[in-house]
Amino acid sequence: MFQTSYIELSESAVKNNIDFIHNFIGEGVTFSSVVKGNAYGHGIANYCPIAYKYGVRHFSVFSAQEAFNVSATLPNHEQAVMIMGQIENEELEWAIEHNIEFYVFEIDRLEHAIAVAKKMNKKALIHVELETGMNRTGFPQKGLPEVLKSIENNLQYLEVKGICTHLAGAESIANYKRIKDQLNRFKRYQLKLKDTPWNTAKKHISSSSATLRYTNSQLDMVRIGILQFGFFPTEEIFVHYCAKKKTSIDPMQRILSWKARVMDTKTVKAGEFIGYGTSYLTNQTSKIALIPIGYSFGYSRSLSNQGKVLINGGRFDVVGTVNMSMLAVDITSDPSIKKGDEVVLIGSQGEQELSVSSFSDFSQLINYELLTRLPQDIPRIITK
Repeated sequence: MFQTSYIELSESAVKNNIDFIHNFIGEGVTFSSVVKGNAYGHGIANYCPIAYKYGVRHFSVFSAQEAFNVSATLPNHEQAVMIMGQIENEELEWAIEHNIEFYVFEIDRLEHAIAVAKKMNKKALIHVELETGMNRTGFPQKGLPEVLKSIENNLQYLEVKGICTHLAGAESIANYKRIKDQLNRFKRYQLKLKDTPWNTAKKHISSSSATLRYTNSQLDMVRIGILQFGFFPTEEIFVHYCAKKKTSIDPMQRILSWKARVMDTKTVKAGEFIGYGTSYLTNQTSKIALIPIGYSFGYSRSLSNQGKVLINGGRFDVVGTVNMSMLAVDITSDPSIKKGDEVVLIGSQGEQELSVSSFSDFSQLINYELLTRLPQDIPRIITK
């Protein structure tokens, strides 16, 4: 009740993808499940318990809010949660109290973490992020001596859980030199840190792309995001994987399907416009189905007159402008379609499939963007 569409998550697909990742990474390498962006639109509260069920024990998020959501979802389980991005200084006490790990990449956060840990008489669990060429977050080489001294002087209040960076552009061979330069910089950092008491901390630098393309970058832990949901980061990475494995079979399975139901049908005479504006004119008497999905639900307006949906096992065109809460579909070729019939926006129906990538062909949205745009209040339903 009270829903215009719903999302299905396949538990068997989650298991398949997690098994693939565990088998692909090196022995002893920790798989950290990156669930930022509401688990890439799949839903933290829905996805994390399944991932935990199939062996994931480390989760990475962007913010303290997301860390709180993961912790609330898995309140009695033994898992690590790591904040890679934003945590306000006033949120540090909560993080330390609940054993939440977090990146430190600038002095202010490090100093506040030490101060709060002193006050609580409990160690802060930190990952020291180093700048190697992403030019986003991370301590630069110039400021490293001050950072190392501060950490070394406060080890009774700090536990260094990791030393990390982020490889920029591993999804494209065009960035090969940039990646190699980053790897070499990180190696030099490791040499500077080899005599520190925390040198045994986990080293981690790899995303989904780097894990697949640069297997020597897996180190102690990999941070896997999009891959666990059944998507290779780019077509180029998929081709690279297939060439290396001498196969054309995609080992991943899509987890997410997005479905709705026909809201109404109507017949429109030839020579009439459909919806707002004049972007679509019927050239024959047409049967139209109205679907209660629009751009406020993450269905891009750029899919006007270009999107596709599946109904009764057939593929039908979106016609006219996608509205805020509704879109129209030309179902003239199947007059049997009626109110209440299932509509698939992403996923399979019969022998037909609409993939997330098919949206990006028309909307210019990458997989990541389209998935994370799916509103959190669309119900997520677990299927086998």
